[in-house]
Amino acid sequence: MAFTMVALCWRLPICLLFYQVVSGRVRREGHYVAAVYEHESILSPAPAVLVERRAALELMGRNLDIYEQQVLAAARQGAQIIVFPEDGIHGFNFTRSSIYPYLDFIPHSHSGKWNPCREPYLYNDTEVVQRLSCMALQNKIFLVANLGSKQPCERWEPRCPPDGRFQFNTNVALGADGALLATYRKHNLYFESAFDTPARPDHALFDTPFAGRFGMFTCFDILFYEPAVSLVRQYNLKQIVYPTAWMNQLPLLSAVEFQQAFSTAFNVNILAANIHHPSLGMTGSGIYTPVKSFIYHNMESYGGKLIVAEIPVITADYKTNLESNERFRENLHDSCRTSTSTSLDDEVCFKQQEETPGRVSEKGEGKEQSPPSFYAEMMYDNFTFVPLWGEKGELQVCANSLCCYLNYQKAVLTDELYALGVFDGLHTVHGTYYVQACALVKCGGLSFSTCGQEVTDATALIDFQLWGNMSTPYIFPLLLTSGITLDFADHMGWKNNHYFLSKNRTSAGLLTAALYGRWYEKD
Repeated sequence: MAFTMVALCWRLPICLLFYQVVSGRVRREGHYVAAVYEHESILSPAPAVLVERRAALELMGRNLDIYEQQVLAAARQGAQIIVFPEDGIHGFNFTRSSIYPYLDFIPHSHSGKWNPCREPYLYNDTEVVQRLSCMALQNKIFLVANLGSKQPCERWEPRCPPDGRFQFNTNVALGADGALLATYRKHNLYFESAFDTPARPDHALFDTPFAGRFGMFTCFDILFYEPAVSLVRQYNLKQIVYPTAWMNQLPLLSAVEFQQAFSTAFNVNILAANIHHPSLGMTGSGIYTPVKSFIYHNMESYGGKLIVAEIPVITADYKTNLESNERFRENLHDSCRTSTSTSLDDEVCFKQQEETPGRVSEKGEGKEQSPPSFYAEMMYDNFTFVPLWGEKGELQVCANSLCCYLNYQKAVLTDELYALGVFDGLHTVHGTYYVQACALVKCGGLSFSTCGQEVTDATALIDFQLWGNMSTPYIFPLLLTSGITLDFADHMGWKNNHYFLSKNRTSAGLLTAALYGRWYEKD
């Protein structure tokens, strides 16, 4: 392949640049090169049928062949770490018994003492982790992958399953020398009857010479305090690796949308690798920093995608300008400057005096209208909405203890319906967890009943300030634009017990701008 590329480059000068990129890159000081691979896994045609270990290894070997190619490609681009998705090697939809031949034995307490590539004889049934270890060793790259693991137990032990073994959804982190550095057993399973939940949440950490300490968790874990938030806070982590098999759910929980929100909320880098099965709504991977993202979301075509990017090492004292208020006064809308409501140091206008939900002002025309509040289902929850009428306005909508406020101005009027929604309650579908949400969303059509539907395209460019009296400190700022692309807030943060998010002119049509709060104590 290298010979062919060089030969082509004699004839095509443009190839010279490409060849230099794939052959490596010069890294800037204080930065590292990361890679994630969105993998279209080769799946078992009959996952519920029990097969021999040999057949399971043959199927997993086909996926590992692809992994091996991508590790080599990433290393040639200078990547120092690569992350692969959840379920990428073995697939999904197994029963507890049918997944057994696909499970490796992985010792849980090791701290880098075992090198599977160099010491394959230490344990039985470790063919998958051995091959991953050798990929890391041969390419001198840190490697994170997800696989199924098994751990024998005595039936008299507490929580030991009747079949005498634990089965875990497991991440492994391997060093550039092939050593097994850390394992993580998924704690928040998502309809995964083939696997067991560990007795206690794992806090999985590993150290690197290029970016310090990394933590890791898996997929559905990102929505819960344990282990994701606890891990980040307890160890003051700034680098996260995140294998996932995430099914997108708009408008608030698409993969890239929430991955970026977590990075922004906790001021961390996230290396997120999702599985690629568009027919199942599964796509969305990326390399995220609090101020920039390198993402892949593709529901139209099949095949994997390698993302390689150089990003800054975030340290404990790393600061972003997201909460800088130097330009905030200049960016306030006229409606905010001239209002008689309480303002907070001229940084954002909180209309706490308004007690009537849904008031909208069209000041430019010297009149006021009161749009109707209405209810619609969004994300399986019953949101209270008020529509955005007119070119600009000021809205308020409340539910339980949460009130959401919006100042907005549209660049031009379009034939699209937008609404401001609020939800303050326990989400109970596909998981149980408490949510406080203030969400500005594009509706699926022009009728109120379409608000909350999944929408992927929009044209309206809207300047806005969104805020709410959130009761939880854990707020994930969402800003999603047309074509499932991401944008970043101009300003965000806390002021007088309200959390605010503002943006002047999104980069594309606005799909969602939301404050997604997780009130973990009320789960």
